[in-house]
Amino acid sequence: QVQAVESGGGLVKSGESLTLSCRISGDSFSLYDLAWYRQSRTRQSEAVATISNDGKITYSDSAKGRFTVSRDNAMKTMYLRMNNLKPGDTAQYSCNAKLHGSYRAWGPGTQVTVSS
Repeated sequence: QVQAVESGGGLVKSGESLTLSCRISGDSFSLYDLAWYRQSRTRQSEAVATISNDGKITYSDSAKGRFTVSRDNAMKTMYLRMNNLKPGDTAQYSCNAKLHGSYRAWGPGTQVTVSS
């Protein structure tokens, strides 16, 4: 069974940075289309950033210019570098992997809390 595990969340102050990691088990990491989602009590689940198996990247409007998604196929890990964090970025961040449009893994998430 393929598993995804996020790490790197925490409590930071407004304006600070964090880097999240998402490690996915198994031997098919390089084939996956990957995504970071976030959800909080005050907003619905939002796709923050996606990176396809061939490196195409998309960002939500709220992430553009502040967040950077990347992947390291050799390490089977996806990253999300978040700069200039704001209280509105407070959420549970989770990652998922798709293959041919079907979900293969979805992690439990890591909490990011930004204080003002």
